[in-house]
Amino acid sequence: MKRKVLIVDDESSIRSFIKIGFERSDFKIIEAVTGEEGLDLARTHRPDIVVLDIMLPGIDGFEVCNVLRTEFPEMGIIMLTARDLDMDRIMGLEKGADDYVVKPFNPLELVLRAEALLRRIDIQDIQKREYKALASPFKIDTYSQRVFKNSTEIELTPKEYQIMDLFIKNPDKLFSRNEIVDALWGSDFMGDLKIVDVNIRRLRKRIEDDPQNPKFIETVWGIGYRWRSK
Repeated sequence: MKRKVLIVDDESSIRSFIKIGFERSDFKIIEAVTGEEGLDLARTHRPDIVVLDIMLPGIDGFEVCNVLRTEFPEMGIIMLTARDLDMDRIMGLEKGADDYVVKPFNPLELVLRAEALLRRIDIQDIQKREYKALASPFKIDTYSQRVFKNSTEIELTPKEYQIMDLFIKNPDKLFSRNEIVDALWGSDFMGDLKIVDVNIRRLRKRIEDDPQNPKFIETVWGIGYRWRSK
């Protein structure tokens, strides 16, 4: 199946220039002139990549990027601008852009950047599928930092999420309390190691069917904890 790229730019000459490289790389091309049209076409066609100009009639590229990132967290977004300004770059990245290209540019470079971005997205998709399989019945959404058990969201504090993330990424690995503190609080943490036990106890109450007889987070007495994968 062909990859799809949505080009959102109000200048026809720029769109034609961009299309050359993507057509040679066998992409399906979708074009939009305004931000509003770009959003409509993105929702209809679900492109793999959006090449998005900042200066657009109607809503600008920053706002389009913000909406796309909210609605389609895994869609690749490359922003275009005629201005080589750090503030534009910062604003675009804050709104959720994956990459940034300043006009004038080489269309081949733009395609190469798009293909590199798609490779990263593909790898992340594979990792997420593996992550979900290892964590069954849990699903971890690393983009929004949310945890689901049997499709029901579990409300966690930031530290509880980090502990869950650490365990599920390292199934069956035994972590000492010191290792958990170093990973989550930093090696310069000067507090009591019991902070680990407190957070583990709270996490068990949220994720275990029976916190007194935990199925997932196993205590190894005198050492620490590990995530039981089976």
